[in-house]
Amino acid sequence: MSNSTTAAPTPAAARTFSSDNAAGASPEIVDAVVRAASGPASPYGSDGITAGVRGKLSEIFERDVDLLIVSTGSAANALSLAALTPPWGSVLCHRDSHINNDECGAPEFYTAGAKLVPLGGDDAKIDADELRAAVRNKAGDVHSVEPSVVSLTQATETGSVYSLDELRTLGSIVKEPGLRFHMDGARFAGAVAALGASPAELTWKAGVDLLSFGATKNGTMTAEAIVVFDRSLTAELGFRAKRAGQLASKMRFHAAQLDAYLTDDLWLRNATHANAMAARLQDGVKAIPEVDLLGAAEANILFCRLPQQVTEGLLADGYTFYHDRWEPGVVRFVTSFATTPQSIDDLLQDIRRHAG
Repeated sequence: MSNSTTAAPTPAAARTFSSDNAAGASPEIVDAVVRAASGPASPYGSDGITAGVRGKLSEIFERDVDLLIVSTGSAANALSLAALTPPWGSVLCHRDSHINNDECGAPEFYTAGAKLVPLGGDDAKIDADELRAAVRNKAGDVHSVEPSVVSLTQATETGSVYSLDELRTLGSIVKEPGLRFHMDGARFAGAVAALGASPAELTWKAGVDLLSFGATKNGTMTAEAIVVFDRSLTAELGFRAKRAGQLASKMRFHAAQLDAYLTDDLWLRNATHANAMAARLQDGVKAIPEVDLLGAAEANILFCRLPQQVTEGLLADGYTFYHDRWEPGVVRFVTSFATTPQSIDDLLQDIRRHAG
């Protein structure tokens, strides 16, 4: 599937597979920001555009939700966890999760010291049996941190996706002893597009209390959101956002991006395209004997093992991608809403050429 609203990439953009954060912004979103710049509006999120975004999210998630717009995914995750976890609590997460590896201690900082407890599981997904033990481990023991919240990533950092049944199973494990449930949805749109399930089924119907609703990886410029299903947390989150410097005075510019993102299913169209480009790359790589696939690209991330001469050749050609970060020879390719079929075909052609 091709996104017809995406402009033809520059040569550099056509060879960028390092991150979906490297992509630009959807034209609809840029236009919305320009429109928001015309005339005055009430500050600090009391404007009509922000109210409209909340209404659209309530419709998408099939219930009244509250909304906290922030500027980064790290802020969305850290503020969410702070509202769900006491300082003496623990956050149960996968060892490969973004909050555990890539947020410079922000969750610990904003929770005033709650401890991240990493768990295992294949494909960067929390193992149900391991979680079942962890939610009760030393519960009530004053000498230990108290199991308080489970945070899972959907889609995961390796591009895998929790199925609806997996989410329901984990949700029941979380809720049975009374823990809270957070979802890091930096690539939530990709998971929805991949599964075809409703956003409601993938979140609050499975027990999720707060969702970090990602958007910058999928077409916005500077806007992320916390979607609040447990609305008893709304007031606290508001104070925490202000204290963290995340209450923008001209919130309408963030809100305008999200409003365009949610209009006419742009968020799902962008994600569907990014997923399709990863699938196209995966199909092409399968036909190259010298390349080993490492897992399946269920969303927009593909891991594989390349011969050293192929990696070096691609880098010399001007391609950007992560390599040798996990182990020698392992590379990660990430597609986005801006990736074109031609970019994928060119990459595959160059992999074959360097493979000899």
